[in-house]
Amino acid sequence: MVAVAKISELAMVCRSKNAGPFLVTLDIVFPDRETYERVRKTGVIDRKLFSRLYGVPETAVEFTEYSPGHAFKATIPRLVGSGDIEDTDVYGAQQHAPLLDVEIPV
Repeated sequence: MVAVAKISELAMVCRSKNAGPFLVTLDIVFPDRETYERVRKTGVIDRKLFSRLYGVPETAVEFTEYSPGHAFKATIPRLVGSGDIEDTDVYGAQQHAPLLDVEIPV
């Protein structure tokens, strides 16, 4: 049996914010290089993960591994523009929630 931990248990920061009215950026930052590298090597956090969790095409996900900051960053299109009548999160500040329960083999 493989032990797993959720991103919420491993990451120091997991957040989202607007990157303009039609994009949202999601950041996952780990407390140290060792944790970051352990997570990176699993391959769980990638473009496909963001595509699946947020229902956007994989080609629409701008994904970056930022080793000096022990972080992963993804920018995705918002399904509804910020401030649109159907928008439920004007600042994009609650969009990281689906990432919190993603399981990482440890």
